[in-house]
Amino acid sequence: MKTIVLKFGGTSVGSIDRIKKVCKIIAFYKKNKNKVVVVSSAMSGVTNELVNKSKLISNNFDRAEYDALVSTGEQVSCALIAGRLKHNGFKSRSWTSWQLPILTDGPYSGARISSVGIKELNKYIKSGGIPIITGFQGINNDFRITTIGRSGSDATAIMLAKFIKADECIIYTDVDGIYTTDPREHKKAKKIKKIFYDEMLEMASLGSKVMQPTSVQDAKLNKIDIKVKSSFVFKSGTLITGSKKTFSNQIITGISSTKNDAKITIVGVKDRPGVAASIFRPLSKNLINVDMVVQNISQNGKETDLTFTVKSEDLKKTERLIKKNKSISYKKLSFDRDLSKVSIIGVGMITTPGITYRMFQALALKKINILVISTSEIKISVLISSKSVKKALAVLHKEFKLD
Repeated sequence: MKTIVLKFGGTSVGSIDRIKKVCKIIAFYKKNKNKVVVVSSAMSGVTNELVNKSKLISNNFDRAEYDALVSTGEQVSCALIAGRLKHNGFKSRSWTSWQLPILTDGPYSGARISSVGIKELNKYIKSGGIPIITGFQGINNDFRITTIGRSGSDATAIMLAKFIKADECIIYTDVDGIYTTDPREHKKAKKIKKIFYDEMLEMASLGSKVMQPTSVQDAKLNKIDIKVKSSFVFKSGTLITGSKKTFSNQIITGISSTKNDAKITIVGVKDRPGVAASIFRPLSKNLINVDMVVQNISQNGKETDLTFTVKSEDLKKTERLIKKNKSISYKKLSFDRDLSKVSIIGVGMITTPGITYRMFQALALKKINILVISTSEIKISVLISSKSVKKALAVLHKEFKLD
């Protein structure tokens, strides 16, 4: 008998009718002689509602109580799934993270799963039961509930698959796989049958919202293949894997884009060792994520211009922190809003020359101005005006033969 971990996202369990449909999917795997373990997210919208309630209580809501609050949504969906399976004649029960337990390290709202207690879980699975486990959460060394980031149920499923040595881990969501780019932004986007961990990690980090980046990283580190499928339509999904078998010779696998980026440029910063650290230290302490960074040294070698990007919602806080930072001096501070990052991703570019030129030339022919560039071995990202995103996705999708 195969052991299969099934994870269902918030949209998949977003209503009673959808929960009933999810239970039919679970029953399908169980009837086909599989051992089935289920991980569920909260019903769609529930976590956001709980977050909003915390804001109404306090602008500085306690982090431990915040995790205790937002973790309750998964308990509801798991109980409903188990209740429906019992109604249909299956042996099933819900499990909260502390009952296994799922142990975590790290801060509240950003913890990582370190281990999973499987003794009682394995007994229940061997008895024919279907455990329904709360995703997105665990407990720390102080026996407090912790959460592992939005979309963290993916990580729960992957780590469970690791500890129980599952044969398959299937992520059920509202899309039928990973696409070459966002189908809502470009109608010619195509489903990817197989994608490497590193490519998926880049796509997830650069704007694709199908998978949580830390979950993909967990899968890569533990060599767990993931299937992404739709809970709404019966179609083959996408396999996320490290295996090089049966991959095509496609140079670029996908194109990601982000929205609501902002660019900050600090002009005339006195150039000295540690100046960049002095700028970014207070941003880090205030949990502001800095993305693209470009530094230019002046001709006299005494000054530097530093450009970096943050999310638009963090722009005012970033400006305030820079202005009150007494450890740096500069001549001018400038900002640009309504920007987006467009990235091409593919392991094929490592061995293929000319990719950078082709990308820049394609954008230039459409008169799309590039503001900032950053690269790695398997991706090239450019910062452009948000108004040009659809045009950029279309021209790059065609240029790299993804249409």
